[in-house]
Amino acid sequence: MSDPALDVVEFVLTTHFYSENRDLDENDLPPRFRRVFWSADAAEDAPGGVERPLKATDASTRTATGVERPWDAVSDLLFTQHTEFSGEITLTQPEMGLEWYRDHAEDDRIGSNPTLVAALSAVDGLEAPVSHEEARDSVRPIQADRVWIDALLEEYFDEDEDGEMLDLVNVRAPEEIETTLADLVLTGDQEEEIQKIVKAIEHREYLASIGLREIGKLLFVGPPGTGKTTVSRALAHQLGIPLVEVKMSMITSQYLGETAKNVEKTFEVAKRLSPCILFIDEFDSVAKTRRSDEHAALKRAVNTLLKSIDEVSLVRDEVLLIGATNHPDQLDAAAWRRFDEIVNFPKPDRDMRADILRVVTREMKIADFDPEEVADRTTGLTGSDLRMVLREAVLGALTEDRMTITQADVMEAVADFEERDNLKNMDMIDGEGAEVLGQTDDSGADHGGGHDHGEGDGHDHGEESDHAHGHPQD
Repeated sequence: MSDPALDVVEFVLTTHFYSENRDLDENDLPPRFRRVFWSADAAEDAPGGVERPLKATDASTRTATGVERPWDAVSDLLFTQHTEFSGEITLTQPEMGLEWYRDHAEDDRIGSNPTLVAALSAVDGLEAPVSHEEARDSVRPIQADRVWIDALLEEYFDEDEDGEMLDLVNVRAPEEIETTLADLVLTGDQEEEIQKIVKAIEHREYLASIGLREIGKLLFVGPPGTGKTTVSRALAHQLGIPLVEVKMSMITSQYLGETAKNVEKTFEVAKRLSPCILFIDEFDSVAKTRRSDEHAALKRAVNTLLKSIDEVSLVRDEVLLIGATNHPDQLDAAAWRRFDEIVNFPKPDRDMRADILRVVTREMKIADFDPEEVADRTTGLTGSDLRMVLREAVLGALTEDRMTITQADVMEAVADFEERDNLKNMDMIDGEGAEVLGQTDDSGADHGGGHDHGEGDGHDHGEESDHAHGHPQD
């Protein structure tokens, strides 16, 4: 449970010592605090920043801590004072306040505030639980904050000239991604490749020193709903770096004449935001087998894409490139050669389905739940499909005013899903020529009317469900 006095004292101390110590920069401020003081005009040579001095007013303290009446929370402490006119809370005896904070805050909390770790280390008799360097390493860098990302995009890209391209690129800040790798059920090969990439990012300088620069270009291959998009997002969250998502089908279908230019600009966005992950979904939409009758603009786009992949580097540019495709058969040899690792995303087997069900239902109340029985009945379903089954079971129970579902509810939802899934092979309804809701081509990307088009399944909308392979959150 949060302690209002401790929350307010930490914020006031942070504003004081950050303002006093000019050797500190934005990465010494916890993200929840620096967000309060971010200014797009604070630095001339960078996309915004935090300008000194910082002031802990009633308003800024309330925003940073969530304490509704911050001065009331600390008014009885001897080392604080309040200016009624400006609403500013200040320290009469900073070292006394620092000692109070050291006595009341847990080590993990202190270690997540580099500014106060530096302050504690400079006072005789007060010892920080970690070094200043360790504290900085534990804090998400400013380059991963939404405010920094938006400021950079505004600085380097013109709204009129690059507006179309920026509309096709979705940049996610790590703070906006709720999915973690711990939320996912992965195969052994997937886990191994993820660990390799994490280590490669951690040891970029070493890789460069030994001349190993062509690394960090992955191709995720597998059916819709098996977790290609989700793993990319979780990896961005885990690494604390932005995720630049682009769907190639949108670029080629909407702005055909500008495709090559937009491909180049997409890679420029990633390099500007580095370190980051550039995730190219529906990779086969451009880098497909080239035919003699293919549109000239697409040919230029393919060549531009392959050239851009050649020129981007994890070691040099700090850009991890991940391509994803549901149709590997449409990629030619030139596209395959650009990737140093191919990661397979198969449909989950029985044991994985049972594990996914356990993860998805962690917060659910299910009477007599038997994930093994459900796994036995759901051969061929993806993690996204399983999430859909459970959601239908919950909604079915709610229609009967029940907040607890049963194993029978789940099995009934499985049967309903199977029935809807069979509709994907139908061309007509009652001979009237009406399209079946959710029907797609023979690739099986959609599973009939049971799919929620708000989430997508990785084919119709170019995006896999966030629930693929065990992701339990929305």
